[in-house]
Amino acid sequence: MWRSGEHSPGLVGSRAQVSHPAKQVKQLDRVIIRFAGDSGDGMQLTGDRFTQETAAFGNDLVTLPNFPAEIRAPQGTLPGVSSFQVHFADHDILTAGDAPDVLVAMNPAALRANLGDLPKGATIIVDSHDFTARNLTKAGYSDNPLDGDTLAEYALHTVDLTGMTVEAVREFGLSRKDASRAKNMFALGLLSWMYGRPTESTEAFLTKRFAKVPDIRDANLTAFKAGWNFGETTETFVVRYEIKPAVMPPGTYRNITGNLALSYGLIAGGVQSGLSVFLGSYPITPASDILHELSKHKGFGVMTFQAEDEIAGVGAAIGASFAGQLGVTTTSGPGVSLKSEAIGLAIMTELPLVVVDVQRGGPSTGLPTKTEQADLLQAMFGRNGEAPLPIVAPQSPGDCFDAAVEAVRIAVTYRTPVIILSDGYLANGSEPWRIPALDELPTIDPNFATSKNYGDGDDAEFWPYLRDDATLARPWAIPGTPGLEHRIGGLEKGDGHGNISYDPANHDFMVRTRQAKVDRVADSLPPLEVDDPDGRAKVLVIGWGSTYGPIGAGVRRVRKAGYHVAQAHLRHLNPFPNDLGEILKRYDRVLVPEMNLGQLSLLLRGKYLVDVVGYNEVRGLPLKAAVLADVIGGLVAEAEGIEVDLTPTSTDQESVR
Repeated sequence: MWRSGEHSPGLVGSRAQVSHPAKQVKQLDRVIIRFAGDSGDGMQLTGDRFTQETAAFGNDLVTLPNFPAEIRAPQGTLPGVSSFQVHFADHDILTAGDAPDVLVAMNPAALRANLGDLPKGATIIVDSHDFTARNLTKAGYSDNPLDGDTLAEYALHTVDLTGMTVEAVREFGLSRKDASRAKNMFALGLLSWMYGRPTESTEAFLTKRFAKVPDIRDANLTAFKAGWNFGETTETFVVRYEIKPAVMPPGTYRNITGNLALSYGLIAGGVQSGLSVFLGSYPITPASDILHELSKHKGFGVMTFQAEDEIAGVGAAIGASFAGQLGVTTTSGPGVSLKSEAIGLAIMTELPLVVVDVQRGGPSTGLPTKTEQADLLQAMFGRNGEAPLPIVAPQSPGDCFDAAVEAVRIAVTYRTPVIILSDGYLANGSEPWRIPALDELPTIDPNFATSKNYGDGDDAEFWPYLRDDATLARPWAIPGTPGLEHRIGGLEKGDGHGNISYDPANHDFMVRTRQAKVDRVADSLPPLEVDDPDGRAKVLVIGWGSTYGPIGAGVRRVRKAGYHVAQAHLRHLNPFPNDLGEILKRYDRVLVPEMNLGQLSLLLRGKYLVDVVGYNEVRGLPLKAAVLADVIGGLVAEAEGIEVDLTPTSTDQESVR
């Protein structure tokens, strides 16, 4: 953690402050680096450690881990390539970047899989050791791309990372195979030198992680330092780069992933409501980290139950809510399908329940480790009968905390299940997060029923479906409370008294009442924030979830070129904010970018009769800011009847990503 405006921890006395008179130091305002190799090469660890160093330095950053679904994909093949991209800057940034400035490729497959993403002039650092005839063939190369002019458009550096690593750790007596596994630390040391990263946190991490295996610990530390020293002494790299810390709002910051932030948000929601958190969950990618994290926090009254399947997990969570706890279940799209009947039960019983859907590519098993936004309609309508529930969606990794707290507020206040729609990009990506002060968090009152609520004197009774006038929430009575005995279940309830009812008029009334209760959530929402600096825009770009970063970066590019465009982003997808319809009708064109085939567009057209324009991709990857800028520019040209030129200067390219 670090405080904005202070020197970052780990800088004083670190290698980052050593003077290097023989090396040129070049100032940059931002860099995008991608580490790529086999899924067993430790690229996720390498990227994570570089990210932690960068966070400690005080840069703004956004990351994009990208890895195959297989635990150990075929070595040296394109499907087995794992990568980690980190974008860091001396100013506020919104995305992990469209294209890497630097690619570190540990083998031919990593080079081939990522080469198409590189702009001309990008830096490529390859481990030449693994460019053998066999590995080249597996990657689909007929000739070695390191020879000849194949990569002439790039700044190519061939480095025997494996060979130098093995030589550096020879003293520890490891087998060549074990010694070569430290090559990712050599690469990390080299890149840490190139970009002036503090190294203490990585050294402390390696010391702690491998404390029980001293030879492995010392080999990794030695390889890391050898990579740094290689950069400092070699003539291959004659330039070091400096990216100054970013100026951020005052506060205490830490780097955080979406799944970790969401876990903390659920804990905070429990604390703010005075409820014990019960998580009933079945492991599923990419949501499992939430289960892992919450299991560490028994001190906050958190109880976790790893169920035998998805249905058991949500059933246990509903039972916990009935007993007066905050029931939570976590999953991804396939799990939501399995939980749908039980979620309907929670809607009928009107119990608080938080359902976390960390979306991934589908349908079925689909793309387990890739991102997508295609569960919105499932969240809206994926249950039998009229079964409405509120839906909230975070917009960034850090925002997952606030979205979780908001979901708890709605669930507890309105006695309803709430679905949080996160996704794989948010779950695994990271950014600096300002730790909120306790007084910034809402107080959430569960307002348990403590007395009979219908009739007087000896005739008084407890009616479990007698509603609050403002929220339409029913009373929440903890089982065992004297005099408040009641029964609930999946059969339709009579209004007020809650007894089973098959009366047609009552069913119609209860269906409409449950819908009205969800609709009333909108009365508790703030006005939708619209970013329209001078009010002259004729085009509005509206999105939800993780498209916030690419949309925001695309909008910045269009504005930087001198054109007018407005932006709004939806956290609440059901119900929509009360003023959304009026906002949509202010603009001549409304663009809705999504990582699906137009699900929010469908909802907006149906509810507000606005002919929105969709931009849709389902590639398992985040949208690209440059592509969105072109789409936005085209709509601006159409709406204003002008020619739009978004050709950036080199300075513009550096400042708007």
